[in-house]
Amino acid sequence: MIKVLFVCLGNICRSPTAQGVFECIVAAQNQSDQFEIDSAGTGSWHVGEAPDRRAQKAARNRGYDLSALRARQVCSTDYDYFDYILAMDESNLREMQHQCPSEFQHKLSLFLEFSAVNESEVPDPYYGGVNGFDHVLDLAESASSGFLKYVLANDK
Repeated sequence: MIKVLFVCLGNICRSPTAQGVFECIVAAQNQSDQFEIDSAGTGSWHVGEAPDRRAQKAARNRGYDLSALRARQVCSTDYDYFDYILAMDESNLREMQHQCPSEFQHKLSLFLEFSAVNESEVPDPYYGGVNGFDHVLDLAESASSGFLKYVLANDK
């Protein structure tokens, strides 16, 4: 079982979107039984909340259902438990690098390292317009496809 954790700040926009997209891409490749997929935030403001309604609507428009997801905060056991911990941006990556024990630092990376796009961070759409949520989906689709290819080539 390959365990993957997607991380953003509040776990209501970017990381649940990445989780939902990656789950669908994994399912489309008949690989669901090989993965455990989750998302979390470095902050605790939204623990227990569903993803932002705008994120859910944008995802639903593309066939992804985020409605069952609930926000949680990254905890110390995540660093040991998950095989890959993918941050949406540099700020959250740095926060996790600060908290993560040295023996698990190799598990941390930026999500867009696996993308074909020329961007390094998934921008936070929370305070922007509706188009920001579509952009997050574009980035999540690209990075999820690239990440799945990477994992299947390197973890078998």
